[in-house]
Amino acid sequence: MVILLCGLSGAGKTTLAKNVKTRLEQSGLNTEIIDGDEYREALCRDLGFSRSDRFENIRRLGFVANRFSEHGFVSIVSAINPYAEARHELVETYDNVKTIFVDCPLDTLIDRDTKGLYKRALLQDGHPDKISNLTGVNDQFDIPAEPDLYLNTDEQDIQECTSLLCDFILNND
Repeated sequence: MVILLCGLSGAGKTTLAKNVKTRLEQSGLNTEIIDGDEYREALCRDLGFSRSDRFENIRRLGFVANRFSEHGFVSIVSAINPYAEARHELVETYDNVKTIFVDCPLDTLIDRDTKGLYKRALLQDGHPDKISNLTGVNDQFDIPAEPDLYLNTDEQDIQECTSLLCDFILNND
């Protein structure tokens, strides 16, 4: 099974993935996290943040996740994954791919701003530290129309989200 966690930066995808991996492995399920930030530093270092580069990034993450899945692992892709078309491509290309929308209101994410990205995206135009392509602020994010599971980290705590996702995986594997 391939789990596509998608949502804006700071929504809790990586924390959720780590918690789910721990719990699934305690249940005897091999689990691998394919974290977008980690893979951008290694496998996807050559890619930027243009639309075409983001598509290619997701294709690579999906390929790796599928390889783990073919060997009996639950593969959890933790990436912003902003484009519906790219998510759909993975669902069509590989077996047993599930889209999980990890949602959180933008105001809450700006307050959390765990990486300082929102602060930089909201700087005035022309500021040398401004990020001009932060998904959800000044770049596109296609909200999944019909995710296989919807989680809202502003309304549900991490333990509840972890339990819901683990139950989903165990009931759909």
